[in-house]
Amino acid sequence: MKITLKLFASLTDYLPKDKSQGNELALEIADSTRVAEVIAAFNLPDKLVHLVLVNGRYVAPEHRGSHLLVGGDALAIWPPIAGG
Repeated sequence: MKITLKLFASLTDYLPKDKSQGNELALEIADSTRVAEVIAAFNLPDKLVHLVLVNGRYVAPEHRGSHLLVGGDALAIWPPIAGG
């Protein structure tokens, strides 16, 4: 099944440059793939995976290992951002 992976800020460095368009990547994943499995597949450091949304809805850290993705989902991930 296909999903869209969107990585923001410094996390865009983890996307394959030859397959991504800007900060997005169309991704083919197996049925029953969990959010945490996509994070692991791209070797995203835990300390940089701060805000995770699936279709605009927040997925808390304790649910990322159990949240199943479905075809057409948009998985968006942001690192911690400082500012003021």
